[in-house]
Amino acid sequence: MSREYISDLMAFVVVAQELSFTKAAVKLGVSQSALSHTMRNLEAKLGVRLLARTTRAVSLTEAGERLLRGISSHLDEIDAQVEALSELRDKPAGTIRIVAADYAIKHVLWPKLRQFLPKYPDIKVELILDNGLTDIVTERYDAGVRMGEHLAKDMISARIGPDFCLAVVGAPSYFEGRSRPDHPKDLIGHRCINFRLPSSGGLYAWEFEENGRELKVRVEGQLAFNNIFDALDATLDGFGLAYIPEEIILPYVQQGRLVRVLQKWSPYWDGYHLYYPSRRQSSPAFVALVDALRHRE
Repeated sequence: MSREYISDLMAFVVVAQELSFTKAAVKLGVSQSALSHTMRNLEAKLGVRLLARTTRAVSLTEAGERLLRGISSHLDEIDAQVEALSELRDKPAGTIRIVAADYAIKHVLWPKLRQFLPKYPDIKVELILDNGLTDIVTERYDAGVRMGEHLAKDMISARIGPDFCLAVVGAPSYFEGRSRPDHPKDLIGHRCINFRLPSSGGLYAWEFEENGRELKVRVEGQLAFNNIFDALDATLDGFGLAYIPEEIILPYVQQGRLVRVLQKWSPYWDGYHLYYPSRRQSSPAFVALVDALRHRE
């Protein structure tokens, strides 16, 4: 392949990901007109249309989708090899993009990154909040964070957090004039704050354990969130019961701002793992980050 194609193909990948000439031009640091000219020249060289343009939107043609699938992983490998050259420097360097849920960012990643980043000033880390099951290869993230049970089989993983459990809590004001639930099924008679699952769009059924068996309860209430910290705020304001990671609620329980119930019914879940494609192992910066995030008993 002629070398003149490389820069044009890299520009095409950015346009295909952004589906916007304006956003892609900003990301590439070129003018929108120059980028549009580059895409037209690439299409002329290849003899096929890659992009369908309207006054309001940009989309991929069938040829464009096929080209993107075929070259994006190879361009990622080029990026990884360029980053690997940083091992010739005094310190590892490069940008690492990680996608994770809100709780994982605040309570698992950030406490360790706070110690790691000052030691490696040439390493940049981007944390992207997403509570769904993101495809990190398609979205071109370097790594993702998921609970152990949700890991893809074709990924390498490293455990970065301990097992944890969820806790049913409510504000003291909520329990005024109400009896506390003695069994998970009692939640049906309570106002509860739901969590919307980004992956399926459904509401999370609260999961408990009874005599070693799983027990699910579908709760009802006025509120539903897809961010655990928004649910915490609503709980503190007395709008109902919520099912929130134990680590988040413990300070509020100790302060008397939240009351915990049904503790013996809450099972422990497999902790968070960092997962990534095998090609990421070539970057010294990434190796250093994984080592820093790794959970140690």
